[in-house]
Amino acid sequence: MPILNKDMTLCISLSAQPSNLGTRFHNYLYEELGLNYIYKAFAPANLADAIAGVRGLGIRGCAVSMPYKEDVIALIDDMDASASAIDSVNTIVNDDGHLTAYNTDYSAVQRLLAEHEVPSAYSVIVRGSGGMAKAVAAALHDAGFARGTIVARNESTGRALAALYGYAWAADIGALTADLIVNVTPVGMAGGAESDTVSFPAAAIEAARMVVDVVASPAETPLILGARALDKPVITGAEVVALQAEEQFFLYTGIRPTPDQVRRAAAFSRLP
Repeated sequence: MPILNKDMTLCISLSAQPSNLGTRFHNYLYEELGLNYIYKAFAPANLADAIAGVRGLGIRGCAVSMPYKEDVIALIDDMDASASAIDSVNTIVNDDGHLTAYNTDYSAVQRLLAEHEVPSAYSVIVRGSGGMAKAVAAALHDAGFARGTIVARNESTGRALAALYGYAWAADIGALTADLIVNVTPVGMAGGAESDTVSFPAAAIEAARMVVDVVASPAETPLILGARALDKPVITGAEVVALQAEEQFFLYTGIRPTPDQVRRAAAFSRLP
C-alpha cells in the first residue's frame, strides 16, 4: 500500500454495520496492482451528509449496503439501468462531482446461479423485500425462475416485489418449502441482534435442494452451517460479495482484475 499522499484516490463504503470484507478486498487489489488508491468503511450518522461528502470531497467510489440501498436514490444524479430497473443502489461512482448509481448485486447473483448450474425449474423462496432482495428477485426472474414466493413481514414492500415478478407473497415462512431458499435479511449477520438465528426453519432447509444466504459476514452463517450439515449445496454471501466487489472495483478504477486476483482478494478479505 502506498504511503498516504495528497494524490491518493479514496473509495468508501456506507453500511449500518460495516465489516472489513470490502476494505480488505479493494485494498488488497490496490496493492497487488500498484494503484494509488485507498478504501475505508464507514457507518454514516447521516446518509445525506455522507453523500454530500462523497460529492464535495471528490471520493471516487462509494459502496452502499443495508439499509441505505433505496434511501440513497434521492441523493444521486443519475441511475444506471442496473439500478433503475430495480430501484436499488449498491454502488456510486463520482465523476467530477456527478454521482451515478449502479447495482452490481444483480449481476453477481446471476453469475452465481449460472456457475452453480441451479435449474431455473426450481421453485424458490426469497426471504426479504429490501434493496438486496430486489436485486435477488430480479436476477432470479430474469434467469427463468418462474415459481417464487417473497416472504416479508412488511406487506407493502413484500406484495409490491412479488407482484413485480409474478411471485406470491407471504408474511412469514410457516410451513412453506421450496427447491431453492434464499435469505436476504440481516438474520445471521455477525454483530446483529439475530446473529445466532437460523433464517429458515429446519423443515424448509431439509426440503431445499439449494440454499443461498447473501449475508457476507460471517461466510458460514447459521443457515449455511445448517445446510452443510444436511449436505445441501450452498451459495454463500462471501461468494456474492466477491463478485459484486469485482464489478465495483472495475467501475472505480477502470481495471478488470483476473479471476485469480479476485479469488486471492476474496480469501484475504475473509481472514480473521
